[in-house]
Amino acid sequence: MNYHDYLQLDSILNAQFPESDKQQLPAHDEMLFIVIHQAYELWFKQLHHEVDSIGAILAKPALNDNSPELQTIVHRLNRCVTILRVLVHQMDIMETMTPMDFLDFRDMLRPASGFQSWQFKELEAKLGLKYEQRHGKEYYVSQLRPAHVEVIKKAEENKSLLQWLNDWLERMPFFDEKENWKGFTAHEETKTPHPFWSEYLYQYTQSLSDVEKANLSAFEETFLKEPTENSRSLSAKANRAALFIMLYRGYPVLQLPFQLLNGLLEIDEQLSSWRYRHMNMVHRMIGTRIGTGGSTGKDYLKAAADKHYIFREIAQLNSFLIERRKLPVLPGEVEKRLGFF
Repeated sequence: MNYHDYLQLDSILNAQFPESDKQQLPAHDEMLFIVIHQAYELWFKQLHHEVDSIGAILAKPALNDNSPELQTIVHRLNRCVTILRVLVHQMDIMETMTPMDFLDFRDMLRPASGFQSWQFKELEAKLGLKYEQRHGKEYYVSQLRPAHVEVIKKAEENKSLLQWLNDWLERMPFFDEKENWKGFTAHEETKTPHPFWSEYLYQYTQSLSDVEKANLSAFEETFLKEPTENSRSLSAKANRAALFIMLYRGYPVLQLPFQLLNGLLEIDEQLSSWRYRHMNMVHRMIGTRIGTGGSTGKDYLKAAADKHYIFREIAQLNSFLIERRKLPVLPGEVEKRLGFF
């Protein structure tokens, strides 16, 4: 095996064909523009590889929360986060190109546009961005080739990482084992699925200021009512499990599940950072001009960045946390299950 052959360098290093060269209108920075976007697409391919493997593990009917498999999920999520950080930092290289440098070849690219990156749209779908949640959904595949539209539609039809997460959270066993909760009493009996949640709702209510009382209806909607069609991605049971993980993450059994949830929030944060860096770079390069693909440029990118948070429901659970000192004391049997005693 030879390094050159193994990496297929003949194919990779001979895959740059600047339009400015073809038209004999030299534009030095077009090579940089091509290489950076090719690098983006290679990283997107790696992100697909990682997300597919994570989904395959979560799809298993049972998953030990202290198993090597869960550690693998957390490790690969962290890798995705690191790759996304690299994508953000690649903007630093792109921004060494000035607006005038870009104008040397920009008009030669029409109607090609980053909007046609089917790999990125497919990745969003695999993570859990629904068609109904997309900004500009009426034309988000209008510029793609038919084969690429089918790829994205297939990803939207298959279960997303967010849906696999919901199924995994719903399998949390601790509240199903009633014998482990003997002796646990709540200050108030409320219409909740378990005495723990009655007590937690009591403690949460006590922690709210007068101007925060509206949060109680949000609590009921999130943890006690099932979502209507397209209203939420996570069920009430899954939300309760995720909040429990966040509250008691200090116990050994819940450490990896908490890192999993935190990894998903990191992915959203890095995707958001990438979108905003992209938006600001576009504004710097072309001002208020129309994008090469016909979009409204900065305005479109800003609207998409504001709307396309895939794991926002997990982030919103932080609205329902209370101070550690006010957490309900867990029964000894439950503590044993959470602490490997």
